[in-house]
Amino acid sequence: MAHASSGRAIARDDRRTPAQWYCLLAGLALLLAGIFGFISDSSFETGDGIQGDRFLGFEVNAIHNLIHIGSGLVLLAASPKRASARAVALGFGLVYGLVAIIGLIDGEDVLGLIPINSADNLLHIALAALGILTGLISRNDDRDHERAVIGRDTHSRFQPDAATTRRQRAPR
Repeated sequence: MAHASSGRAIARDDRRTPAQWYCLLAGLALLLAGIFGFISDSSFETGDGIQGDRFLGFEVNAIHNLIHIGSGLVLLAASPKRASARAVALGFGLVYGLVAIIGLIDGEDVLGLIPINSADNLLHIALAALGILTGLISRNDDRDHERAVIGRDTHSRFQPDAATTRRQRAPR
């Protein structure tokens, strides 16, 4: 419980937003996929129709692995703060949406740099949709989710608020 300078207590909601969860979980998954993808293919081949090796059903090469590692690191770095998680989830969703469209049009690679297959396309669509969705439904920053507790004496830490009193009186 934080205290506002105006003499009112401020309750903070410390739960993660959907965008923070997205950044954390997708970031970890992409980081690990990029690292372990090097076991399957560490070649830097480029050009039309490039073929990568399969890793867990996805087509990868070294460039694709580096993109996954970079994406994962960006998502993880954004996950602690609500505003950055929301912005990165939205931006990431838009970029991966573009990657999905390019992949669906070409069918075999994205810009001659990363090999893809239908599993990659489905993953890119899912990452894009989830990034945009979680970014749109998430609160932006701490100011958006603070609520003033009116009438609370900020100097008395042991005086229960109305919600605590109701919970204590409720039958168990």
